Amino acid sequence: MKSFIVPYVFPVFRFLERAAAYSQGKGYGACTVKQEVSAVFKQLGSRPKLAVDVGANIGRYSQELRIKQKDLEIHIFEPASVNLQKLRSTFFSDSLIIINQCGISNRSGNATLFSNYSGSVLGSLTKRRLDHFGVNFDYEEDVKLIRFEDYWKSTLNYRPVDVVKLDIEGHELDALNGFGCALAATKVIQFEFGGCNIDTKSYFQDFFYYFKDNGFDLSRITPFGLEFVNSYREIDEFFSTTNYLATNKNI
Repeated sequence: MKSFIVPYVFPVFRFLERAAAYSQGKGYGACTVKQEVSAVFKQLGSRPKLAVDVGANIGRYSQELRIKQKDLEIHIFEPASVNLQKLRSTFFSDSLIIINQCGISNRSGNATLFSNYSGSVLGSLTKRRLDHFGVNFDYEEDVKLIRFEDYWKSTLNYRPVDVVKLDIEGHELDALNGFGCALAATKVIQFEFGGCNIDTKSYFQDFFYYFKDNGFDLSRITPFGLEFVNSYREIDEFFSTTNYLATNKNI
């Protein structure tokens, strides 16, 4: 009897595990742009003036920002050339959206963008191993990288930044390490964490202590609102797409 029941029990446990995680926002981060932007605006508590979209792909996040606020200035960063064409076509008449063909990192220079096809949402500066999904990651493109602090000083003239969105497939921490003094001038940062962090070997622990040490509160976007992450737990190393907000306590 025991051997008969066991094969049916584990699928139930796996379903409950996924449901419990999802309710906490773990794995909730796919196709949730509208909810992400709503969470950011709620956290800001006032009308933002300046937003930065790092890893814009074809611009869905910036489009949602524009729906929320018609006079918001948005600076877009996207390295893939095919996506740049789509971004320029989408926002050609919007003078408040500035499009930059480059990626954001902890250094300035050239790099290789790897993906499964040109313009893929999976594009990463790391050649990911996705054999388990049947995904070939052999497409390559030469791209340009800059440090955000340099852009903040030269183009944004040290202005306060209300919101930064980071979705750069496992290299979010690299980008943050290039913020320099701009970090203290940034109010809310939304970043994605998931399977790509396995390939880049960056962990939620790294993000937790980075933001704690720099005076930010962390919260996770869930189907039921924000769940504040007040302490680090190893169980939060959850490698399905999850979105977090980091809020500057000093602004």
